[in-house]
Amino acid sequence: MGQPAASRGRAATPTLGKAMLNKYARAFFTRVLTPFAAFLIRRGVSPDTVTLLGTAGVIAGALVFYPRGEFFWGTIVITLFVFSDLVDGNMARQLGRTSRWGAFLDSTLDRVADGAIFGGFALWYAGNGDDNVLCAVSIFCLASGQVVSYTKARGESIGLPVAVNGLVERAERLVISLVAAGLAGLHTFGVPGIQVLLPVALWIVAVGSLVTLIQRVVTVRRESAEAEAAAAQESPESQESPASPKSPPSPESQGHEAQGSEAAK
Repeated sequence: MGQPAASRGRAATPTLGKAMLNKYARAFFTRVLTPFAAFLIRRGVSPDTVTLLGTAGVIAGALVFYPRGEFFWGTIVITLFVFSDLVDGNMARQLGRTSRWGAFLDSTLDRVADGAIFGGFALWYAGNGDDNVLCAVSIFCLASGQVVSYTKARGESIGLPVAVNGLVERAERLVISLVAAGLAGLHTFGVPGIQVLLPVALWIVAVGSLVTLIQRVVTVRRESAEAEAAAAQESPESQESPASPKSPPSPESQGHEAQGSEAAK
C-alpha cells in the first residue's frame, strides 16, 4: 500500500504509512528497510506482492481483533503492516519501475484497508460493544471516507482540478482513529476511563468527513460552472470568426481523394 508517486506512476496521495510517520522517521526507516527490500527483490518478491500482504495484515488486524474489543493489539498489528508502505515503495525505486497497474492496485487496496478498519469498529459496537449509535457512526465513517475519495477522483476524471484538500482527508481519518483505538485498548490493562477516546475520535472523523465531502462537492460545482462559462465565451467567438474561403480542389487532389476513398474501402 501507498507506494511513492515516482515509483508507482501516480500523483502523490496520503497513505497510512505516510500519515503515521513524519518525514524524518520515514527517512530513518527507509534506510533501515532498504536491505530487507533488496533481500525480497533477490528472492523474486514483487512490490505488488508486498502491497497485497500489507493490506491483508491491516484487514486481519482490523477484522480479527477489533470486533472482539482488542483495540490495542489490533492497532499494533495494523501499525506493523504499515511498514509495507515503505517496503514496497523502496522495492519499486530499486527496481526503477513505473507502473499504472501498481498505482491502481495501491489506491484500490487503500480503500479496502479503510473499509476493514471502520468495519471492525462497527462490528464491535454492533456486538459486544452494544452501542447502535456508535455502530452507525462507524458505518458513516466508512461510507463517507469512500465517497470523499471518490469525489476527488471523479472530479479529476471529468477534467476539473478539484483544488481543495478538505478538513479531514484519509491521513487524518486513519491517524485519529488508530491512535484513539490503540489508546482505548489500554483499558484492558487497567487504565481507567481511556476507552472514551474511541467514541470521541469516531465522532470527530464523522463530522470532519461530512465537512470535507461538502467542501469537495461545492468546489466541483464551482469549478464546473467556471469551466462551462469559459466554454460558452469561447463558442460565440469561434462562430463569429469568418471562415476562410475554400479554393476549388485541383484535378490532381481530386484524384488523390478518389484513391484514398478506394483504399479506405
